[in-house]
Amino acid sequence: MRIFLDSANIDEVKKAYEMGAITGVTTNPSIISRENKKFDDVLGEILDVMGEETLVFAEVLALDAEGMIKEGLALAAKSPNIVVKIPALPEGLKAVKALSEKGIKVCVTVCFAATQAILAANAGASFVAPFVGRLDDIGENGLNLCADIREIFDAQGIDTKIVAASVRHPVHVTELARMGIDIATMPFKVINQMIANPNTDRAVAGFLKDWEKVPK
Repeated sequence: MRIFLDSANIDEVKKAYEMGAITGVTTNPSIISRENKKFDDVLGEILDVMGEETLVFAEVLALDAEGMIKEGLALAAKSPNIVVKIPALPEGLKAVKALSEKGIKVCVTVCFAATQAILAANAGASFVAPFVGRLDDIGENGLNLCADIREIFDAQGIDTKIVAASVRHPVHVTELARMGIDIATMPFKVINQMIANPNTDRAVAGFLKDWEKVPK
């Protein structure tokens, strides 16, 4: 399972990329707004850090198909690494169809139902992003949604990649990997939680202490 960073903070992007932890970055308007920088500047900084084989997801703001298509074309023109994020709305599906027919990679985002994922795939989406944590927040099970989409896509031979978004903790990551989700996108703190383990720290400290006993 590939790991993407859900952030527009360039320091976090650099750290995660240098660790070899990520092969992509996902953004949305809320994430961009936290950086207090122009959108194009933030996007440019992220693209400069990320390698040729990585992906950067950028979201449209229009709510009508014509506007989404216009924004999507402009985003895709910035780099072949950009994936255009479009919300799971009726107008969004129109835009997905139009952009995908032009060979532009599209991710249908804010997906909260398997039926939305099915329609996104039929419209030509390269990716679909179910929101795990946000479903958990309202007493539903986001992992179950991802499992349903995985089962349906496998049964139907659908190639659209599943991007589990709104991942909140390492347990989410483990379960998503277990069910065969293609990509999990998460904040930098979750990546840090994935690598941190007190047993590892104790073992390393023990090795160093024992090494001091070795004759020099």
